[in-house]
Amino acid sequence: MRLEDKIVIITGGAGGIATGMATSMAKEGAIIVLVDINDETGKVVEAKVREISPKSMFIKGDLFDVENLPTIIETVVAKYGKLDVLVNNAHASNQKPFEETTQEDLDFSFGTGFYPTFYLMKAAFPHLKETEGTVINFASGAGLSGQPTQTSYAAAKESIRAISRVAANEWGKYNINVNLISPIAKSQAVEKWAEDFPEMYEASLSSIPIGRWGEPEEDVGRVAVFLASEDARYITGQTIMVDGGSIQLR
Repeated sequence: MRLEDKIVIITGGAGGIATGMATSMAKEGAIIVLVDINDETGKVVEAKVREISPKSMFIKGDLFDVENLPTIIETVVAKYGKLDVLVNNAHASNQKPFEETTQEDLDFSFGTGFYPTFYLMKAAFPHLKETEGTVINFASGAGLSGQPTQTSYAAAKESIRAISRVAANEWGKYNINVNLISPIAKSQAVEKWAEDFPEMYEASLSSIPIGRWGEPEEDVGRVAVFLASEDARYITGQTIMVDGGSIQLR
């Protein structure tokens, strides 16, 4: 029970990697708050997580609405009295070649990924100071390797990496650690990408030395547990590659 009674917010909690992390962290004693705009699916995931961690809950939230993002943090702290871990997982984007990427594509990617990460971190900061808490953000090999068709997504992910490193430097004195996970794992977004760009998908799969896509719970979720636990208290500002070795020495 490495996360016993820790209060954990996970955005984009209605499926995929977020569900895997929520399950893995709940099994270690965490109380999970799932945040997603998809109310129906979010409540389904909430029911599954509550079988493990009965005090967990789902909050419907539009991460694009930055003015109301602090309300998510306030709601959680009002209910549970504290916040220990913020996991900024949510991110959506359109996949297009560079020359076809539009302002709307950039706004969509930054609006669902970068801006929610930034504003939720700001709102969470005073509460994380009190608990000497943890932020787990998400990077991507799309930004690290410059993956084709991922212009808007890669740009937002690298921006998230940049502010995570700044926060790690500034917040270290408060014993808040800020790290990133850069995963390759099964998710709805990956399934759509495989359908839209099957050749790129197969090429990506063949580049993974371990030879398979990661599992949201067993692979990514266990790393999230580690980063949120006392075992990782001396790790901050790092990008943890949970990708089967597909991007090496970066």
